[in-house]
Amino acid sequence: MNGWILAAAVELGGAGAAVLWGVTTGPPARRVIAQNLATSAVCPALLLLAQGYARPSYVDLALLLALLGPVGTLVFARLLAGDLHGRRASAWGLTWAAAGLGLAVVVALCVVAGPGRALVKLLVVGALLTCGNVIAARALSGGIQGVRGG
Repeated sequence: MNGWILAAAVELGGAGAAVLWGVTTGPPARRVIAQNLATSAVCPALLLLAQGYARPSYVDLALLLALLGPVGTLVFARLLAGDLHGRRASAWGLTWAAAGLGLAVVVALCVVAGPGRALVKLLVVGALLTCGNVIAARALSGGIQGVRGG
């Protein structure tokens, strides 16, 4: 086991506990936030595992997850708009912590990857992950018109 795999295991363990707690307790708003956090946790873990196992195909999975994860959160927010209406789901601390973790992983892997195609792919994953999760969190907190009374 190298450092990259250990970092992925630690990150998945900590985030997995937070996601499990969020999914099993609380109102639907907390459960949707936990689903968004799961996406934010698994994507950087896939990037770390790609480096640890030297499998570039894991980066493609992370790219797909960074693209579709926040979209899934927005779909859940739209479908559960009636249940979520009137309940403010404040998860800005979690959102920024997850975004910071994702950016830290992307920056570390960009330094290791060096210039080239892999660097561009990592930067795209980082941008999609950060922007998508911030937009999804804003939708859950009622900040986007038509999603949750925004």
